[in-house]
Formats: sequence, C-alpha cells, structure tokens
Amino acid sequence: MEESELSLHQVQSHDGLIASSSKYHEHAREPGIDMADLPDQTDDKSNSPQMEEETREVNDSSRAPRPPSPPAPGDQDADASAGHHSRYHSHSHFRVYKRRWFGLIQLVLLNIVVSWDWLTFAPVSTTSAQYFNVSDTAINWLSTGFLFAFVVISPVVMWTLNRGPKEAIVWASVLLFLGNWIRYIGARATGGHYGIVMLGQILTGLAQPFVLAAPTRYSDLWFTERGRVSATAVASLANPFGGALGQLISPFWATKPSEVPNLVLYTAIISTIASLPSFLIPSKPPTPPSASSSLPKTPLCATVHALLRSPSFYLIFIPFSVYVGFFNAISSLLNQILEPYSYTETEAGICGALLIVVGLVAAALTSPLLDRTHAYLFGIKILVPLIALSYLAFVFAPQTRTLAAPYAIASILGAASFSLVPIALEYLVEVTWPASPEVGSTVCWAGGQLLGGIFIVAMNALKEGNVVIIPGSDSRGAGSGDYPPGNMRRALVFQAVISCAVVPLPLMLGIKRLGLGEGSVKGRLRLDEAGERSSEGGEGRAEGVERPVGGEERA
Repeated sequence: MEESELSLHQVQSHDGLIASSSKYHEHAREPGIDMADLPDQTDDKSNSPQMEEETREVNDSSRAPRPPSPPAPGDQDADASAGHHSRYHSHSHFRVYKRRWFGLIQLVLLNIVVSWDWLTFAPVSTTSAQYFNVSDTAINWLSTGFLFAFVVISPVVMWTLNRGPKEAIVWASVLLFLGNWIRYIGARATGGHYGIVMLGQILTGLAQPFVLAAPTRYSDLWFTERGRVSATAVASLANPFGGALGQLISPFWATKPSEVPNLVLYTAIISTIASLPSFLIPSKPPTPPSASSSLPKTPLCATVHALLRSPSFYLIFIPFSVYVGFFNAISSLLNQILEPYSYTETEAGICGALLIVVGLVAAALTSPLLDRTHAYLFGIKILVPLIALSYLAFVFAPQTRTLAAPYAIASILGAASFSLVPIALEYLVEVTWPASPEVGSTVCWAGGQLLGGIFIVAMNALKEGNVVIIPGSDSRGAGSGDYPPGNMRRALVFQAVISCAVVPLPLMLGIKRLGLGEGSVKGRLRLDEAGERSSEGGEGRAEGVERPVGGEERA
C-alpha cells in the first residue's frame, strides 16, 4: 500500500475533488456574481465593509469574471453546457486573503516570546543560580521541565489543532500570560522562590506546543502550494529567533544576581503584550485557498494509523527529533560548554544569537526558492549531513579559546538546521497526505522536545567536575588546558556521535526499491497543481481568453 493511502472515502479523482471542494462553486461561477457577494457561513465578517474593501490575491485574476464568448450558430445548447462545466471547475473560488497575514504575524509573535521564556535563565545560568541559591543543574531543569511539558500536553494539542489553529493560539496566549506572571511572583519573592518559578516555567512550556506545532496547520488552511513553505518557515523559525533574543538580551538585563527579577519582569511584560491580539485573529478563511484545503480534515485516529504505517514518516521523524533535541540542548547548555574555557556569559550569548540569527537569514533565502521548486528531498539530503558535520566540528571549537571557531561553526549549524525545519515539515505533509498535517508536526516537535530534555540531563551528567570562576570577572572560567574543570567535551562527543548515526535515515528517502520513490509522495501538491491546470483551462474556455505560458491574458 502506498504511504499516503488512508482507509477513507475522501480520496477521489482529481476532477471530483476540485468540483466538490466548495459549496459555492456553481453560484460563484454565474456571470456577474462575485464570491464576496455570496452569504458567507464560515466567517461572520465576510460581508462587512472590511471584507468588501479587502484586496484579494487570486492565482490568475481578481477581476470579476467576463461573460463567455457568443456560441456559434446552432451550438447554443452544447456551448452553454460546456461553458457551465468549465465555470464549474474554475478555481477562481480558490483565493487567499490579506487577513491571513494577521494570523501569521500573531503566530510569529507567540513563537518568539514562548522561546524567549524558555531561555530566560540559560544564558545567565551562573548568575541565576547565585540569586536562587541553587546549583547550575537546578537552573538547567528550568529548561528541561519546559521541554518535558511539551510532551505531556501533545495529545491535547493535536486534538485542538485538528479543530482549528485559532483555538490553539488562544490557549497558548492564556498559558503564556499565567506562566510569565507566576514566574515573576517567584522571582520577586525575598531571595527568590525557585519552586514558584518552576511552576510558571512549566505553564509556559505547556503553551509552546500550541504555537510551535501550528504552522503546518495554519499554512494548509490559509496559503496555496506556492506559499506554504515560506509561511511554515516564518512561523516555525520565529521560535528559535525568540531563543536568540533571550541568549543575546538576558546577559545585559541580568548582569548581577539582584537583577534577575527585573529580567523576569521585562520578559513578562513583552509576553503579555504579544499575547493580547490572539483573541482578534480570524479563525479560518471564507473560502479555501486550494483544492486540498477544501477537503474535510482526516480524523485523528485515521491520521495516527496512517503515520504509523508510513516508512517515510519514521525516516523523517527520527532525525528531526534528534536534531531538534540537540539544538535545544546546545542552546540551553552553550554558556556552560564555553564557560570553562574562559568565555564570558556575554560571549556565549552572542554565540547563541549567531546560531539562530544566521539560521534565520539562511531560511529566509531558501524557503522562497523551495516554494517555487518544491525540491524538498534534495534539500533534506544536502542539509542533514551538513548538520552532522557541524556537531562533529563543535567538539573541537571551545578548546581553541578563540571567538572565531565557535562563532563560525554555530553560524553554519544554525543555517543548516533552520533551512531544514520547514522543508522536513512540509515534506512530511506530502508523504503522509491526506493525513491531517498538525498530527505529524506535533509528533515530530514532541519527539524533539522529549529528546532535548533527555539530552540536557545526559550532557549535564557527562560534565567533568565544576567550573572555576575568576573572582570579579563576568562569570569567566579560570581553567587552563584542553580539559579544564567543568568542561563538557564528553557531552559534545556524545552529541556528535548520535548526530552522525542518524544521517543514513533521511538519505534513504526517495529510493524506489525501498518503496519510497516519488510515485508515493507529493499527493497534496499533485492535487493542487492538477486543480490549477484544470481551472486555468476552464477559465480560458469560459472567458474566451487564451492563456499563454507566462500567465498573461490575451483577448
């Protein structure tokens, strides 16, 4: 059985899917009637002045349909039938709305603040440990508990996202608000109350999966096949961008233990402001953006069953989880990795920021290209070995005691990792379609968070002794040699070995003899592209327009 097959009655022929994808088809194709004039049962604001004034982006034209060319004498009935048929299959009802950017921006903001919350204390781990009077390991558990919270609530996240992304976004906002202010109460208490801070940190951890797993569901609901990768990339990669802000800004806001409560307060204010617009975003578009989006979502049980029977799912899930896990671990432990070698907290924070900022720039360049080429498989097979080699090279970076080595390797690692994330998630949707996209995304992210927590605990246990801090310095280690006290060389070797071990798995994708060839993937893309070709031909016949290759219209 092919991987994308489900025991459902949804998967019909392309023409049938296109023809039945919206209940507005027949009425919307009548001459002189525009979709905006029809009563909208999916968006109460669709007939408002805002809706009428909103500029719609349509794949071929946003103008009202022109009347068909007059039929030849004696062929009125036949031509009318053909005209009705072509109008019926026209895809001008497949349109995207400018309001989709409102929801996408909100998803970006929430992913930024939730990741910033995660790494609030990691860049200033030594300073935070002094303020709360706990060990560095206890500060690490603030990051680890956050990651484990993701796994605990994942089943609820899948159910919520299956209902719609807005509901998930609202839940994330509520949890972020509560978690941030509970953290502040704990931090402001006399001497700092570590237990209350941990409770708030767990609440923010529960918020993360609602927005981190949402991008594929949101892009599937609001965007066409020409914009999904970019939309998924923007929303998904906003999460590590928030981590970069935390890595970069936290050391400046908490230069000494007494300033830790201010650090938590500033973060809480920013998170609250970012959460408020969630209640105002639209829940779904008035009409679907593509043929695949018009189909009802596959039930959760059927989707899970399809994923478990898909070999390609495991070949993506395992390396995705491993690399996300190690990215989470190195982001949380970067200060402790570099500190024994006389790097300051500020220098480690800049390294963490480079890891993320360079990655964002790389993803911004690669995602639009992949939206046009859909070369998912090629990108995966190039980027995965590059990520493994970067983790291997990082084993030797700290002992150089220079900024160039860790900064350069972190930049390469970030560029490869961030470029891979949207490709892997979108390719997973293609190889498991018509399985509902949020399930595979949530499972992959949950695997990454779970392994991230495990890797943090394991790598912390592999630390060799405790770092010696130079008195009066900016938390600069005083050790000398290649293996100073508190070094994490064994942890970096552990990270490199596992990263290299999973490389063969994604390289097997697309091998036909393993049943993973191109014939069993890209089901959603093929449906959307077939719908576009059919409708373009239909509009050409209905409107008496010849459509050349370049997409221009000639009468």
